[in-house]
Amino acid sequence: MIATSIKKAKQLIAIEAAAVKRLQKRINADFLKAIELIVSCRGRVIVSGMGKTGIIGRKISATFSSTGTPSLYMHPAEAAHGDLGQVTKDDVLILISYSGETDETKRLIPLIKKIGAPVIAMTGEKQSSLARFSDVILDISVEEEGCPLGLAPMASTTAALVFGDALAASLIVRKKFRREDFAFYHPGGALGRRLLLTVGDIMRTGRQYARVRDNSHVKDVLFAITRARCGSACVVDAREKFVGIFTDGDLRRHMETHANILRCQVKDVMTVNPITVQKDKLAAEALKILQDRKIDELPVLDGKGNLAGLLDIQDLLKAGLL
Repeated sequence: MIATSIKKAKQLIAIEAAAVKRLQKRINADFLKAIELIVSCRGRVIVSGMGKTGIIGRKISATFSSTGTPSLYMHPAEAAHGDLGQVTKDDVLILISYSGETDETKRLIPLIKKIGAPVIAMTGEKQSSLARFSDVILDISVEEEGCPLGLAPMASTTAALVFGDALAASLIVRKKFRREDFAFYHPGGALGRRLLLTVGDIMRTGRQYARVRDNSHVKDVLFAITRARCGSACVVDAREKFVGIFTDGDLRRHMETHANILRCQVKDVMTVNPITVQKDKLAAEALKILQDRKIDELPVLDGKGNLAGLLDIQDLLKAGLL
């Protein structure tokens, strides 16, 4: 029984893979016409399908929306009870029905035509009612579904999903949609954080970091570091100009040559001209600097070269960039 189950699972994957591969030959004039309809659409792309194709439709719509093509999903049954009011003549409809005869979907066609919105049919039957009354037909037909019972849609829903992704991918290129645009629509995601967060958004300021004068004694600097709960101190001169950084590494290196290092002025043992980062730089760029240089903290400067704060690798961790 186990061996039979494994064999059937592998057969199903082979069937679906073959169905997807056959889609490549269907990237044709109809596909290009669908792209043109969507590109010229002044409203939204409204996707609709019943049952399992409806679930696929939701995903297609979500992918459109997140990649620069305004879209929404409309349940065909709910459409007949008021949701059709969402459709305008400026929209484009993508109706998904493998048979092209699904009652709830087929019932929408004359109503949508009356509104004046163009219809893209995603179907496996080119002679179906849905296909005949659509402006563009996208063929998602499969040779077999792969369901052991011959009942549940499997290969056909995969084909519909892939065709939807193919449309979205083409639209990304056609509309010159950028990574930065994607991040804008995904501010809560990891990519959004990487592409939108600046150093200034997450750096430590005020009492959150140690800012000391260059004539301060190392003992006092260490107290300042402890109070700020960071690993270094940013050093400024009498004019408040940034002149260096004092780290744990500096302390260890100079302990061998300075017997009374705690009494030394920090300007004598600090790192001069350290690596810094601009406040308006992307946090992801700062992360790369920290990783490449194998350091944990960066002094942050503003546009005029003044000390603005400190960026610790722990801040990047809290921001979700690590």
